Amino acid sequence: GDAGMVVTNDETFAERLRMLRNHGSQARYHHPLIGGNFRLDAIHAAILRTKLVHLDRWTSQRQANAERYRQLFVNQDLLDYLDLPVEHADRHIYNQFVIRVNGSQRDMLKAFLSDRGVTTAVYYPIPLHLQACFASLGHQPGAFPESERAAAQTLALPIYPELTAGQQEYVVATIGSFFQSNDSTMASATG
Repeated sequence: GDAGMVVTNDETFAERLRMLRNHGSQARYHHPLIGGNFRLDAIHAAILRTKLVHLDRWTSQRQANAERYRQLFVNQDLLDYLDLPVEHADRHIYNQFVIRVNGSQRDMLKAFLSDRGVTTAVYYPIPLHLQACFASLGHQPGAFPESERAAAQTLALPIYPELTAGQQEYVVATIGSFFQSNDSTMASATG
């Protein structure tokens, strides 16, 4: 998106953020920091203001959806095939619900879900150390193996606040079908 908000009670940090959002400027034409044009225009501010009143409800709905996913994955006995997001004792907002698909099946699972009407997303498919903007650092594939595995294995499932229990049941059942069909294929190939 084009807009956002940071909340802090640290005045020094707040001042630094104000400078960063305005090209690093502390006073007009004086730039002690490299910043950007991250100012919030009036239209985005008005939209954000109307949405903020819904934030607690949306957060609660996302948290409930995350807990429902956890239960559904356990009930479907799918934890041998994938890892769930780490549970947080604090106030996790679950902007994404990212599973980690064991092995190299993530892209096949993504396509399988898409064919059945389930939209998923792969965030950060290329690890930072392999991005062109960091090429001058000289990192090669294999330098950060955990980052590379995460980039190859993670898949974000739908988690938006309006997601229904039935939709989540369908998502998890479809994932179960994928692994069940792959188990059958593997068994017949080795049998």
